[in-house]
Amino acid sequence: MNSHLQLKNRIKELRQEKGYSQTKLAELAGTTQNTISSLETGQYSPTAYLSGLICIALECKWEDCFYYEMSEEK
Repeated sequence: MNSHLQLKNRIKELRQEKGYSQTKLAELAGTTQNTISSLETGQYSPTAYLSGLICIALECKWEDCFYYEMSEEK
């Protein structure tokens, strides 16, 4: 078994606290609603640039939105 770090996020929670729809956040971050949805469900990991834009749009620090979690790989 191997362990590795997996990037997780709190985008959905922070977006909802702001009262933003996925479409609104996508507009503010310069991306698509589909990308925001994929990020929220963990199907996609953002680039450093996109993660920064999302944090700016959500008015939060990177570490308040993104975090790493150790996962076991079988």
